[in-house]
Amino acid sequence: MKQVKDSLRKIDSPMEHRSHDGFAPLAAVSATATPPVLDDADLDLVAALQVAPRAPLSALAEVLGSSASTVGRRLTRLGEERLLRVIGQVEWPMLSEGNPMHLWVATAPGQAWQVARQLSELPEIPFVATTMGRTDVYCSLHATRRTRARELLTTRIPSVPGVRSAHTELVLRATTKSASWRLRRLDDAQVRALREVADPVVEPTAVTGFGEDELRAVELLRQDGRASAADVARGLGISRSTAYRLTQSLLQRGLVRPRVEIEPALLGHPLEVVIELHAAPGAIQHVADALARHPSARYVSIVAGTSSVIHHGVFRDEDGLAELLTRDLARFPGITACEVSVVLDVLRRYWIGRADGRLLSGDR
Repeated sequence: MKQVKDSLRKIDSPMEHRSHDGFAPLAAVSATATPPVLDDADLDLVAALQVAPRAPLSALAEVLGSSASTVGRRLTRLGEERLLRVIGQVEWPMLSEGNPMHLWVATAPGQAWQVARQLSELPEIPFVATTMGRTDVYCSLHATRRTRARELLTTRIPSVPGVRSAHTELVLRATTKSASWRLRRLDDAQVRALREVADPVVEPTAVTGFGEDELRAVELLRQDGRASAADVARGLGISRSTAYRLTQSLLQRGLVRPRVEIEPALLGHPLEVVIELHAAPGAIQHVADALARHPSARYVSIVAGTSSVIHHGVFRDEDGLAELLTRDLARFPGITACEVSVVLDVLRRYWIGRADGRLLSGDR
């Protein structure tokens, strides 16, 4: 286990690897840049990739009623414009000794963005955003070592200029993660066809006994979730047949889960919130499972702290959020209270910098 975590330290830290796709640094993106807009064909492609991120272009084209060359050009364009990227989501036990944490930070007046920017430069912070609500900044923390997490919480983060206080909740279990969120554009027949070509996934197995080639394959798949066996073979200097077995083993065991990285606002969901829910002990699991099935859910977790369940969701508008708060949550008598933080500006999501709806280099 220790070998796996040590070898993956550079994966866990975007400050230690260089993006192979030429993403621009933050300073290269104008604060006044016109937000990008996706057309219907773009949105259909994103929806298809969310179901089957590694599907061959021919399969995507057949489902979408297009040609493989057209789909390929569209996918390339979205990547070159830094709007979309298929990455590999690595299971938590391969990244660290413990689970992630939710962190809310109160800042001095006028210091929210500067504090968020400094937090986004820490390799242990995969997500950071400015917010309105209970605090000024929300982020997640996922340190490789428990000792490092303690150092960050007790010394490093409180010492960031502008930080006034911080509140932390430890994730005990996730009932859904971002890889499961879907843009609902495809019909049932299209979804079934895509699932037939998607990589089968089983529950993650124990993270033990990995060799150097397997660990390097994890790193390659994390950077490019559509990497083929030929790509892995070239990157690792091994035979294509060995690379294929390595790749399929990691994917089928659920240790790496390919997913689409794209800003929800580009998909018609500009309103993003983090909701802390307080529930009676007997209702916690039921509430978390139900919220995991809600169409807004990107990340739902059971936590240890002052709250019970954290719901990170996205909505098309304020009416959608109002429906969740006033109607959907009202169905659970075990919920006693909730607090809502509305996301204003996302600076980093899954260790990838963001600005104006575009993906930036991981080495910001």
